[in-house]
Amino acid sequence: MEEEKEVMEVEERVVEVEHPLPCLSESDTQGIIKGRALFGYVGIEAVLDQMRRKTMKAGFEFNIMVVGQSGLGKSTLVNTLFKSKVSRKSCTPNYEEQISKTVHLQSVSHIIEEKGVKMKLTVIDTPGFGDQINNENCWEPIVQYVNEQYEKYLKEELNVNRKKRIPDSRVHGCVYFLPATGHWLRPIDVEFMRRLGKIVSIVPVIAKADTLTLEERLEFKQRIRQDLQANGIRVYPQKEYDEDAEDRILNDKIRENIPFAVVGTDKEHQVNGNKVLGRKTKWGIIEVENVAHCEFAHLRDLLIRSHLQDLKDVTHNIHYETYRVKRLNESNANGLALSPLTLENGTLEKSDAESHL
Repeated sequence: MEEEKEVMEVEERVVEVEHPLPCLSESDTQGIIKGRALFGYVGIEAVLDQMRRKTMKAGFEFNIMVVGQSGLGKSTLVNTLFKSKVSRKSCTPNYEEQISKTVHLQSVSHIIEEKGVKMKLTVIDTPGFGDQINNENCWEPIVQYVNEQYEKYLKEELNVNRKKRIPDSRVHGCVYFLPATGHWLRPIDVEFMRRLGKIVSIVPVIAKADTLTLEERLEFKQRIRQDLQANGIRVYPQKEYDEDAEDRILNDKIRENIPFAVVGTDKEHQVNGNKVLGRKTKWGIIEVENVAHCEFAHLRDLLIRSHLQDLKDVTHNIHYETYRVKRLNESNANGLALSPLTLENGTLEKSDAESHL
């Protein structure tokens, strides 16, 4: 009997060696089982395919705001980014450029489909910004619009019978256009980015950068970075939002290039037998997607190819969460239901025109 017991104990020890299980102490709440510790194929990785199928069926939303004075090529750059006529100017019949006396926010939406993936793109334009002799408080309607979208989302969340999918009109990113002056940031630039940087992700760009030489461009970018740091302006991607070392390395490269010196165009030209997007001059063709000519490709990669989902996550988890906590604390302090959002500048003008591309 004693020999049989010894044999059984040896077999148990062998089994434990063959299939080592995670040891949990009293303080541990979970163990990690991976690789050879699994008895066979489980199929956990298939959840990625499930998520992909659901996303492709439902599609997703992306809302981008463009801000800058008239004549900086905002509409052209947006069209170049998405390689289609998505700007308000491009899809408005008989559009006439007029200098607005006040800042009016107008949006236009499109459904863009590529390789089975659908995206509802909304471009918010800010005609009238920075175009007046006196531009005092011209950023207020923009701040108000951003907060208004947070308020809409918050009210939908607080409904007893919530929608299965809450429509998301929150601004996921703001591209701020700086004129290629070659000097320092203007007071209006500093004030706008200081205020908006607290509630939305801002990506500054130098518009029509082909008007600067390479040396002027480099010096101007350095001056802008100094101004941003001196004034405590937060632009995307912020260091404090880096999730790990891999994110930090990627984002550090982006931060070194900000602000992006960009050129936009929707016209194609032949270069060495290939069609390229570019601006034709007497001296040659400025290729928009050639990083040796301008930094448009870096901006496109940031907004669409590498950080689009992160822009949405930062909007939801940081900016919207900050707004939500503030509003709920206000309502709890008053002991009342959520008070209506005050509109200081009246109703904001919005034009929602949807099209399929």
